Amino acid sequence: MRIISQYKKLEKHIFSLIFAELFIQMINSAFLLIMLVFMQKEGYSDHQSADFISYRFLGTLLLAFPMGLFIKGRKIKPVFIFASLSIPIFSLLIVYGIHYHVSWLLYVSQVLWGIGFLCFQITALPFILRNAKQDTHTEAISLSFATYSFGGISSGVLIFLLSTLNPVFFDEMLILQIIAGLGFISIFFIMRIDIEENITEEPLNLKKLNLGDFDWKIIAKAMFPVFVIATGAGLTIPFIGIFFFNVHGVDSHEFAIYGSISAVLVAIGALLVPQIKARFGYMLAVPATQTVAVLALVVLATTELFAAWALAVPIAILCYVIRQPLMNMAGPMTSEVMMNYVGPKNREITSALTSTIWSGSWYISSRIFKILRENGIAYVKVFMITAVLYGLGIFLYYLVMLDYEKRLKSGLIKI
Repeated sequence: MRIISQYKKLEKHIFSLIFAELFIQMINSAFLLIMLVFMQKEGYSDHQSADFISYRFLGTLLLAFPMGLFIKGRKIKPVFIFASLSIPIFSLLIVYGIHYHVSWLLYVSQVLWGIGFLCFQITALPFILRNAKQDTHTEAISLSFATYSFGGISSGVLIFLLSTLNPVFFDEMLILQIIAGLGFISIFFIMRIDIEENITEEPLNLKKLNLGDFDWKIIAKAMFPVFVIATGAGLTIPFIGIFFFNVHGVDSHEFAIYGSISAVLVAIGALLVPQIKARFGYMLAVPATQTVAVLALVVLATTELFAAWALAVPIAILCYVIRQPLMNMAGPMTSEVMMNYVGPKNREITSALTSTIWSGSWYISSRIFKILRENGIAYVKVFMITAVLYGLGIFLYYLVMLDYEKRLKSGLIKI
């Protein structure tokens, strides 16, 4: 009850944003859980799937930086409205394109889906920092991060129940269509955001834009660990579902329920972040949770080497279920530190660059995954590359946090 009570002080408009994010994240989670298995059943190989999915991240890559510049000094609600409409529409078109093998539609819809999702990725955090009370920032950011988990729980349970009810009728195609349709509910909550947004800066005039106004040295320090972590994640996260399907014979509805269990733990972890931060501090909590997550990934990857053993599947599932919560638990803490580290005038551009880096890295990683799998490289070797990159990223995050503490004590950073 104490954990829940600390979130009661959040404002109504923040809750409206959170619920809108939830329905969008349901789509995102469902597509991550079962879309690639759906594509395999429709006749696509895993490297062909990687090719198509990479264009989702290309769309985000193209507009992330300009979007970050655009929202500076402007209202964000119209961007939320666009995202709430476009993501469900293009999700339905992606499903259609896969089923009928309409390659051009699949490429275009993936790009535009990425752009729509970008509108939530970039704008949610600046909206919270602008319009939530200072003493609720940690709770609001944590709850925003938790929507990914709650979306995964909802989608995973729905996928499992529908498939169990009638696996022939409720196949992957129909389930994805149903969840995409539910995404339209997000527009209802966005329209309930009826505040006058707290805009303290003038909109950027792109003709008079001086990139020298930003603290690029500080921004670069903050972004480098993000780039390393994102590159590693892009080699693994989108393809976990087909790893379980191809290596361990785990079908989409089974994987979905394991995804839901993991998402429950992610949600619990996200809600516990304020307490964990208060008790242990981010200097300990961030590297500790992420390191254990990397070890779980290593064990998960090695199950391919003894896939025929009876214990291989339970071990792989256990590692999958605990890896994501531990890795994601650090997200709200690192985001808060990074936004404070770069300072108010650099926040929007940092948010844009973060999305650009994640999308660009995942685009590159998806292309690398495609090449590696085309050449017969085993999943275990691909996932080990992720583990190495994660380890480097954790170390780089720690260096940034050390510098943050130093600058905070010297008065160079004011919160």
